[in-house]
Amino acid sequence: MKKILVVLFSVVFLNTSFAQQFDIVLKNGHVIDPKNNVDAVADVAVKDGKIARVSKGIDATSAKKVIDATGLYVTPGFIDIHTHVFVGSTPETFANGSLSVSPDDFTLRNGVTTVVDAGTSGWRNFPLFKDQVIDKSKTRILAFLNIAGAGMRGSPLEQDMNDMDAYMTSLTAKKYPDVVVGVKIGHFEGSDWAPFDRALEAARLSGKPLFVECHLPQFSLEDQLKKMRTGDIITHSFEKVDERMPVVDEQGNLRPFVMEAKKRGVLFDLGHGGAGFWYSVAMPAMKQGLPPNTFGTDLHRFSMNAGMKDMLNVMSKYMAMGMKLKDVIQTATWNAARAIKHEDLGNLTEGAVADIAVIRIRDGKFGFVDAGGNSIEGKQKLEAELTLRAGNIVWDLNGISAKKFN
Repeated sequence: MKKILVVLFSVVFLNTSFAQQFDIVLKNGHVIDPKNNVDAVADVAVKDGKIARVSKGIDATSAKKVIDATGLYVTPGFIDIHTHVFVGSTPETFANGSLSVSPDDFTLRNGVTTVVDAGTSGWRNFPLFKDQVIDKSKTRILAFLNIAGAGMRGSPLEQDMNDMDAYMTSLTAKKYPDVVVGVKIGHFEGSDWAPFDRALEAARLSGKPLFVECHLPQFSLEDQLKKMRTGDIITHSFEKVDERMPVVDEQGNLRPFVMEAKKRGVLFDLGHGGAGFWYSVAMPAMKQGLPPNTFGTDLHRFSMNAGMKDMLNVMSKYMAMGMKLKDVIQTATWNAARAIKHEDLGNLTEGAVADIAVIRIRDGKFGFVDAGGNSIEGKQKLEAELTLRAGNIVWDLNGISAKKFN
C-alpha cells in the first residue's frame, strides 16, 4: 500500500512539475517586439529569467503565475541611453554627487530596465561608480566613459586636457566590456580639438561608439558631425540654445550636412534633458526625415522635474507629435539596443533576458512641454502597469500580479 501511495505521489508531483514548466505567463496582451516583427495579441512565457516562448494560446496551467494582460501592451523593457546616475554625497556635482539620481527610484516604474550613464564617470572613478551604484541596482546600468578622467566633476577638472587620456580610457573600457558601451566628449569650453580627437581615439581603440554631448561651444555642429563615424551618436539633437547651431535653419529646413551625417550612419539621440528639446526644431526635423534614433532622456535631478519628466512622458510626447506607437516602442527598445551594440537587449526573442514592460494607453487630454516652456496637447499617454527585470516583477502599479485578497 505504501509503495502504491509513493508511486501515485511521484506521478502527481512529476505531472505538476511538468505542467508548470514556466515561471510566469503574460496572457492575452498586445505584444510589440520590433526586432521580431511581432505586433499582435499573444502570450509571453518566462522561465529562469529568460523569454521562454511567445505565441498564442499558451496553456495557463503550464505556469506558476499567470498574469492577465488583456487590453495592455507587452513590449521589451525600455532602454534609456542618456542618463546621469552616478549618485553620491558630493553636493552640486554629477560624478558621485547630488545632481545625479538613483536609477531604481525612477526607471522601473516607467518600464525602463536598462539605462546608460552618459559620461558621468571617467576612467579614474568608474570603479567607484561600478561598486557604489552599478552593482547595487536592480536596473541594468551601462556606461559611456567620459574622456575627462574624473568624469563630470565640473571646472576645472573637465577642462584639464592633461587628464584626457585615450589609452587609459580605452583600457578601462576593455576591462569592463559588458558594461562600458562607448566614450563621451562634452562640456569642454576651449577651442582645441584635442579632447574630441582623444575621445575618438579612445573609442577607436576600444572598438566602441563615440557619444557627443554637444556642450562644445567653440566647435560648429557641422565640424563635429564631420569628425563622427558610422555608429557614433550625437545627443541633444533637437536643442535650440546659444552654444550650438540647431539641426534646422531659421526657416525650419533641415541643414544639408545634418542629412549627410545621417546617411553616413551617425545616430541622433534625443537627449531631452532640461534644455535639449524644442518643438520648433524637433517637429520640422521629424517631418523632413530626422526623428530621433533613440529616446535618451538625459535623466538627472533637474530634467525629471521639468518638461522631460520621465521616459514614458517622452514617448507619449512623440505620439502627440504624430509618431505611431510601434515606432515609439522601436525607438525605445530595439533601436537603442543596436545603438549601444547590445543586441541581446531590447527584444523578446526566445532565450533573451526577460526584461519586459507592460503598458497601458490612457485616453484623455494631456499636455506635453518642451525646454522652452511650449506645450502641445495629446489625447493619449503611456503608463507602466508592470515591469519585469530578468524575469522578476519589479513594478506592479495596480497589483495585476498579486494574489486577490478575500
